[in-house]
Amino acid sequence: MPVGGQAIIEGVLMQNGDRAVIAVRNPQGKIVVEELSPPRKIGRWREIPFIRGPVRLYEMLSLGMRALTRSAEIAYGQTQSRGDLALTVVLAVGLVLGGFVVLPVFLAGRLPLKGTLLFNFIEGLIRIVFFLLYIFGISFLRDVRRLFQYHGAEHKSVHAFEAGKGFSLEAAKRASPLHPRCGTTFILFAAVLTILIFSLIPSRVFWIRVVGRLLLLPVVVSISYEILRLGGKYPNFPLLKPFILPGLLLQRLTTREPDERQLEVAMEALRHAVEGTSAASSSTTA
Repeated sequence: MPVGGQAIIEGVLMQNGDRAVIAVRNPQGKIVVEELSPPRKIGRWREIPFIRGPVRLYEMLSLGMRALTRSAEIAYGQTQSRGDLALTVVLAVGLVLGGFVVLPVFLAGRLPLKGTLLFNFIEGLIRIVFFLLYIFGISFLRDVRRLFQYHGAEHKSVHAFEAGKGFSLEAAKRASPLHPRCGTTFILFAAVLTILIFSLIPSRVFWIRVVGRLLLLPVVVSISYEILRLGGKYPNFPLLKPFILPGLLLQRLTTREPDERQLEVAMEALRHAVEGTSAASSSTTA
């Protein structure tokens, strides 16, 4: 399994197989490194094509939420209760389902559209526009901009490592902040695929459309994940480039050029994920 990760609060999560490591800079300027327990394995389902997509998504969301919670504790000294965490998850799920599933169906249904394919095309466009506006809007928030910088640092570190440069900070500085295996690309794949896959529901009844879309989401996730894997494995294959390029363009919104201190954090997470780490450690940087 290739090395990958995600940006977290004042740090980076890196995963290498079943080893997951976070590196976060605390208020004293130290990089705190901790290894997280791996997600609970779901048997062999995680290796079966077109089934592993939803399984891997569940694992990454579970791991990502734990990493975000722990990074907030390290970076800000804030401890989030289980109740607060549950409320955050509920609000996040409500935002996704309401803003990107229910609302586009409702708005498209108010238009005088004839034909299922046309309806799904307009609905899909509304969903993509909402997503782009959401990303563009939050990018003006200071904390989100820093998160996007750590996102760029994660990509640059992985690029340098995959190019055989090891954990060279100088190589990471020269690397691109865009990466074909990024979750941003995955989301764009999914948004476009919904236009075709949701056409399998011919009914014009609002609640049937909504429930049908929820039931088909695992299918969308499965296909999107397989395309993402192929794109990451064969980024220069001509037939895959049309799928990869829009995701790379979208990453220009979700990544920012990191500074050297942020790259140092990403490299620490990557190094410990690859070489192994103790339960907790810290290092001081200038």
